[in-house]
Amino acid sequence: MRDIAIIFLALESIVILAFMGILIWQIYKLARMLQTEVLPMMRDVQDTLSTVRGTTNFMSEHVVSPVMRTNSRLAGWRRTASVLMGDIPMQRGQGSATAAATPPPAPPSAAPSQPPPVN
Repeated sequence: MRDIAIIFLALESIVILAFMGILIWQIYKLARMLQTEVLPMMRDVQDTLSTVRGTTNFMSEHVVSPVMRTNSRLAGWRRTASVLMGDIPMQRGQGSATAAATPPPAPPSAAPSQPPPVN
């Protein structure tokens, strides 16, 4: 019985050693794949990100800022003209100065209402 147990442990050790060799080989292949495929891909991603960063800076400086400046100047001129002319209608959602001075309508009566009679 003891001899069978020793043989079984020896075979088990050989199988475990074979699986450990396969595992080490797979880890080696993974490390090589990382070096040959993933690292160059990461460099490409970094290059793309720097290009996108440069493009957004360019767009901000040469497109967005001038448009914002122009729109703010136009809004200032429009407001100046509206103040100087008086009754020029404001932008949508806003009324003229006289409409803002009228009081809001009175709230409905605070008396509780009676339910209708049931027939």
